Amino acid sequence: MVPFRPQRTRILIVDDSSFMRMAIRSILSKDPSLEIVGVAADGMEGVEKAVALKPDLITMDVEMPRMDGIAALRKIMATAPTKVIMVSTLTNEGARSTFEALDAGAIDYIPKNVTDSSEAQNIFRQELIRKVKEAVCSKFSRGAASTVVRTVPPPNRRPTSSKLTGKKINYVGIGASTGGPVALQEVLSRIPVNFPYGIIVGIHMPKAFTGPYADRLNAKCSMTIREAVDGDVLKPGLALIAPGGMHTTLVRRGGTVVVKIVPTSNYPQYVYVPSVDLMLASMAEATNGSMLGVILTGMGNDGFKGMKQLKSMGGVTMVQDEATSTIYGMPKACVDGGVADEVLPLGQIGFEISKFAG
Repeated sequence: MVPFRPQRTRILIVDDSSFMRMAIRSILSKDPSLEIVGVAADGMEGVEKAVALKPDLITMDVEMPRMDGIAALRKIMATAPTKVIMVSTLTNEGARSTFEALDAGAIDYIPKNVTDSSEAQNIFRQELIRKVKEAVCSKFSRGAASTVVRTVPPPNRRPTSSKLTGKKINYVGIGASTGGPVALQEVLSRIPVNFPYGIIVGIHMPKAFTGPYADRLNAKCSMTIREAVDGDVLKPGLALIAPGGMHTTLVRRGGTVVVKIVPTSNYPQYVYVPSVDLMLASMAEATNGSMLGVILTGMGNDGFKGMKQLKSMGGVTMVQDEATSTIYGMPKACVDGGVADEVLPLGQIGFEISKFAG
């Protein structure tokens, strides 16, 4: 009898650096569930091999000769839609290109941070394997160029239950991870410029990426959006993005709620950075529960403990549904744990947040 062999995930590596091609191949080849079916040295070759080999997943460098990663990604999405993870430099320009790629249909990204440092190499190895495994589990429509379902509900649609009826809030805290950059843009773009409550967002991103991401959102949304700095006050019409590489907490100072940025070493128990759990739990304390907590798409369960703390203090909670989540990990943890007042499709969340404006 032939032993059962689980089907392996077939991966194409596209990178103009022979060192990076070898490094990525070496890391992924060690996992028995993954199979490298091809490599390409530029975007043009990457498109050709994507069509010919039909891989399950592609790792795509951003900056390449002949055809860069963004152009190659768009070509692949138009001719042979495939899950793509972008491999990006840890620079502001690299960040901007990465967000452009996510808008074009890439499912995720990983910062290219392979130096002589053994610590940096180890971090890259762990992140690459984690991102690939997450991408394998993620939702992807081969018939569309984007992984986000942009469902626009009727403006007068009311919540599907009475749990939000009559609820009052003074602040909004939002958490997200994989699939979050595009999902968050969808949510914040639905919130009006005169929204009367301060908003803060925790999204798992490296330090070099949160500033450019905030700038990108600010250019695309009505309200003012920028990266948070220590001492910022949450106020109406402003959405703050928690900076990457550090943790963000909220504290009460007089009649205001203030941002306090702290190093990760202060809270070693939190694996994800910035921690959504820490941000929401501290925010619940600072606002005495007078807030809305929102959890969008993402792997893992970061945010569940923060939402649980918020619920215990009488706060309001809302999470993205499974159908529109790239990865239904973070929202599912809240649903399974019984701390989600509302479970809504992505296209409706921004509208429902706006309704709290009265």
